[in-house]
Amino acid sequence: MFERISINDKNVLKKTCSILEAGGIIAYPTDTIYGLGCDACNDGAIQKINSIKQREAPMSVLCPDLETGSLWMNLPDHEKTNAKDRMMTATTIIVPVKDHIASRLVMGDGNTLGIRIPDHTFCIDLAKNYPNPITTTSVNRSGHNPHTNPDIIEIEFSNEIDLCIDDGIIKGRGSTIYKFNNGDWQVLR
Repeated sequence: MFERISINDKNVLKKTCSILEAGGIIAYPTDTIYGLGCDACNDGAIQKINSIKQREAPMSVLCPDLETGSLWMNLPDHEKTNAKDRMMTATTIIVPVKDHIASRLVMGDGNTLGIRIPDHTFCIDLAKNYPNPITTTSVNRSGHNPHTNPDIIEIEFSNEIDLCIDDGIIKGRGSTIYKFNNGDWQVLR
């Protein structure tokens, strides 16, 4: 059953973690747009997001900080430094990661994973307090523009998501995406 909660509610983090633990789907604010999230280790929840988005593709995950991101990466130390240098505001990096960080359903070719540290307190707190990575993919159907207004999210997705964390209208656009490929960094978006 759909619920909408203010980002300022004192129980927002507890409620969100509870929904994720139960295999639920959330819509939450980031520094750029609203994201669809689930436990990135829960195959059933990931399949729900793929159904909502009407596609199957790799997904990025929230990361609480550079140190955690570095621990996930399967790169030589000098490349980890280059990766961390790219992990700034409104940026996602796609890099090879160690096994068992997230479900194979969110991974890309070559055991790669998109890692994002949004410049948003709620995202950081959520990533620090939830035991597994959380998916971060735009709230939209494949081929449509991402949503930045919780009213529109509720109208379109209330039958498919469990919780919307309301932080008002976000005036942003998707993150820049860098992909590590054989020692080079490519800009995908």
